Amino acid sequence: MASADAPYPVQQIADAWERERPGMPVSSIPIVTPLWQLAKLLGDDRRRVLARAGVDTATLDLLSVLRRAGAPYTLSTRELAARSMVTAGAISQRVARAEREGLVARHPGEGRLRTVLVELTPAGHTLVEETVDQVLHRETELVSGLKPDQQEQLAGLLKLLLQDVQSRLGDDRITQVGE
Repeated sequence: MASADAPYPVQQIADAWERERPGMPVSSIPIVTPLWQLAKLLGDDRRRVLARAGVDTATLDLLSVLRRAGAPYTLSTRELAARSMVTAGAISQRVARAEREGLVARHPGEGRLRTVLVELTPAGHTLVEETVDQVLHRETELVSGLKPDQQEQLAGLLKLLLQDVQSRLGDDRITQVGE
């Protein structure tokens, strides 16, 4: 673990660019570089937690969307795609895989011929509860180096930055890191 008074490599990168290319805008480096590093570290750690739990990111996302929907933990494939922010094809693959594993069940929707409802099974409910518990406890531990008011401040700043970048890029999708 680096000490607080050790040179900060990210700032050294910004300083070197500023020295080598005077006038180049480098103010993004101390923001974007740690975000990329954190995304990599947090993503890798989450994948390890999920691997120990025996579930992949896409399956956990599907189960989580169903669980957050509330009882009876059932959504149409269209609603799942919208809430997961992935394509209908991706949802179809996720549902098929989760159904084979006994985590969800498909049922025809009432009133509309082509509507398919996806329901969380008891096994899926148990898996999502246990896995989300592990993930959230682990991630709470990982951010515990910040005091609660610092966490709140950072969350607010990240929200502002995310919304602004989404607006600038015309892309408001929220996806998993690396997807």
